[in-house]
Amino acid sequence: MRLLILEDDAQLADALGTGLRQLGHVVDCFPDGARADAALGTASYDALVLDLGLPGTDGMVWLRRWRQRGVALPVLILTARDGLEQRVAGLDAGADDYLIKPMSIEELAARLRALLRRATGRSQSEWVHGGLRYDPSTRQVYWLDQPVELTARETALLEILLKHPQRVLSKTQLQEQMYDWSGGEPESNALEVHIHHLRRKIHPAVVRTIRGLGYALGPARESA
Repeated sequence: MRLLILEDDAQLADALGTGLRQLGHVVDCFPDGARADAALGTASYDALVLDLGLPGTDGMVWLRRWRQRGVALPVLILTARDGLEQRVAGLDAGADDYLIKPMSIEELAARLRALLRRATGRSQSEWVHGGLRYDPSTRQVYWLDQPVELTARETALLEILLKHPQRVLSKTQLQEQMYDWSGGEPESNALEVHIHHLRRKIHPAVVRTIRGLGYALGPARESA
């Protein structure tokens, strides 16, 4: 997933970003709502982790603004405000989940995976596409029930394609999902190299090239 974290505590934001990146996610962290709002206008995210006690404008105010503007991405409130009325207010304002600090990175990641399942209409923990299976909790890929060893970038690319099995995604859209703003620009041919490796390790037809448009997940196949 590509995640946006809005947290003004620099130490906590760093810990969240590090922990989620170690689990294979792409993470952008911002300490205030204005910068997070700008990021939402320029990049596509799978979920937002939102602190409420922000400098200047409160996180609840930002949440209401985004929902009123039609921003529909899943939002998980992560806050020290643990009162029942505050939890109810957060959910009524448009949050999809509410988690109290302190928490474990494992629970946060599990809740984010659950939000993604709901957002993509999936009920099962594993994603299945013909003979291809992917477990987002372990980031393990299987082809015809045999484990496939992929790098972190290759796994991220495959996950993006599996999230959008009917869509053609441009090179820019794929790169945007695979790299956060802190990593700099990827090499010009990096995406093509990752696609080549997926085809070699899984199946030649696992990724389709749509000339002039981009790439798409290949047809579901039950055999080699």
